Amino acid sequence: MNASSTPSPAVDLRPGATPRELRCEGAWLLRSAAQTERRIEACLKKLPQPLETEMLIDAHEVSALDTSGAWLLHRLRRTLESGNRTVTFVGLRPEFEALLNMVAARTVGAVSEPTAMPGLLARLGCQAWNALQGMFGLLSFLGVSALALARSVLQPRRVRWRSIFYNLQTAGVQALPITGLLTFLLGIVIAYQGAEQLRRVGANIYIADLVGISMLRELAPLITAIIVAGRSGSAYAAQIGTMKVTEEVDALRTIGIAPLDLLVLPKVLALVIALPLLTVYADIMGVLGGMVMARTQLDVGYITFVDRLEEAVSLTTFMIGIGKAPVFAVIIALVGCYQGFQVDGSAESVGRRTTTSVVQSIFLVILVDALFSIAFSWLKL
Repeated sequence: MNASSTPSPAVDLRPGATPRELRCEGAWLLRSAAQTERRIEACLKKLPQPLETEMLIDAHEVSALDTSGAWLLHRLRRTLESGNRTVTFVGLRPEFEALLNMVAARTVGAVSEPTAMPGLLARLGCQAWNALQGMFGLLSFLGVSALALARSVLQPRRVRWRSIFYNLQTAGVQALPITGLLTFLLGIVIAYQGAEQLRRVGANIYIADLVGISMLRELAPLITAIIVAGRSGSAYAAQIGTMKVTEEVDALRTIGIAPLDLLVLPKVLALVIALPLLTVYADIMGVLGGMVMARTQLDVGYITFVDRLEEAVSLTTFMIGIGKAPVFAVIIALVGCYQGFQVDGSAESVGRRTTTSVVQSIFLVILVDALFSIAFSWLKL
């Protein structure tokens, strides 16, 4: 921004008539910025030390000023203001003063002093507050999803069956190999760990009790839920988060499609159907793994194992394990979808929210499983 059309004198900065005064003159423009910086450094070295508490900068002779020159003047003022000094410009043209104020307002974040690191209690308080906000946000999302589900029940034509079947395939059918393998190995581990202890007391046959009750009641539904949380819950968060980044969610709202109806409810309903079935499959594979290890380590035959399993495991034990699965499914699906909607528009946010969805899902699944155990203990189940 040059206020003069005539050639301007060379830029200069020198001490004034008094120790508290500086005089600047000439054209403070981009083409002379290097020269100006050298003049500022030389002038500051000539100033008597210590500096006065109130400094004046006489700018009557400034003939031209652009953005770079205004930034140099602003930096000079900030340098002089260090040590609780006050700096005042005198004689600066109104248009130059407006440009200087604009540059100061835009660069205040870059030249401001770094903020102090918050203390331990402050950081703990912020983390606790963020966790509380996330919990209330998740509860609110649960309520909104429940209302959307109620509308779908009252108006069945709103249900998107194709999306439900697709999510059944991805979250259920495609999860069979990893779920079966891990639960089979888990059954082997449980039987192996218990075999040595049972052999010592001559209670080999009770390996069926150990494997059957532990797998059907606790481990199969819990391990299956953790597998699905890491596999499908993270996929839900990543899918919806990517749609947020690419503004597809906003496009759905624009054309009149509720994102909850298309993106959340099919996932929740599909997982509520798939997870109990996966749990039954995990029960079978876990018991098979235990049978193999019982035959190998304890010489308990397959028929003997099955006969003892029928006596040891009641229908109540089986139904308790299956009954947990729909609750776990709702938790995993809602947490994954909620974290996906919290993405703020960057690829980094997608990764961060995906990780958060897995951690929160697993934590809540284990917490709810512990609450189930306490409730069943009170109910003598």
